[in-house]
Amino acid sequence: MIHETLKNFVENQIDMCRILVVGDAMLDKYYFGEVTRISPEAPVPINRVTKIKETLGGAANVTHNLSLLGCHTSLIAQIGTENHGDNLIDKLISRGIDILGIMRTNAKPTTTKIRIIGGNQQMLRLDFEDTAKISDDDAEKLLMNISAQIKNVDAVIISDYGKGICTEKICQTVIKKCREQNKIVTVDPKGDDWEKYRGANFITPNLKELNDILPKKISNDDSEIEIAARGVIEKFNLSGLIVTRSAKGLSVIDGEKISHIAAKTQEVFDVSGAGDTVISVFTLGIAGKLEAAQAAYLANVAAGVVVSKVGTYAVSREELLTALN
Repeated sequence: MIHETLKNFVENQIDMCRILVVGDAMLDKYYFGEVTRISPEAPVPINRVTKIKETLGGAANVTHNLSLLGCHTSLIAQIGTENHGDNLIDKLISRGIDILGIMRTNAKPTTTKIRIIGGNQQMLRLDFEDTAKISDDDAEKLLMNISAQIKNVDAVIISDYGKGICTEKICQTVIKKCREQNKIVTVDPKGDDWEKYRGANFITPNLKELNDILPKKISNDDSEIEIAARGVIEKFNLSGLIVTRSAKGLSVIDGEKISHIAAKTQEVFDVSGAGDTVISVFTLGIAGKLEAAQAAYLANVAAGVVVSKVGTYAVSREELLTALN
């Protein structure tokens, strides 16, 4: 029965949802190649590049997931003015994502992750980034854009990658405005300062991120996660938590309702972007009036598609329907 409900939602209701994403946008770049020999210059493998791929990462990947599924989505972020920023903008536009809320700056580069892949093995990653907090003046401009857009959406996702956008002021302003206007707000967290997320509807940590804020670390056990999650929900005045648990799937703690959803048994190639998929599909589900457990089940199915691919990947509506079948 749940599959029929979810298939109907994916086929007929996603188009009516509007979601705003606020956070750290990134460009992910991949150099795929073959390794057949060692360099004569140093004891390192030589990767003969055969393909180059660029895709959206971070908050931009969240919007990519939403857009591919048919949701109307817009992004508020800050990126640099160099070629990486140009490429990121081009990719957003080509996917039909509203970029009016994106601010460009000379003060910081576009966060870019370059991965070198030999065969199916990641050999090296190069990060171009500046994690300094956004300036007060730029934050005010972003908040003006956020305030103007919140009234026109069903939900807001805060996608925090710790690159400077998701300050306490920005997060708390977003959450308070969403609460005032009865809009859903979800958070993909980063770091151990969850005070800035206080009052959100749902936060979607993985087990490590949950452990980062606990006084005593817990194991990947149902009962331990339930107890810890209830404490966190009460402490930060949340509606619930979605805890992703790697091979054990995910757990939904929504008030008194608790669901543990098993991961689909399959070969995992790459977990890059799986968290983006979980928060985008889960938020889409609750924005479309699914119950939290149903939305989390759908997100778990979507994440199962993503981890079976190499590199950051966004799931399409057709792939999600196939996986549900």
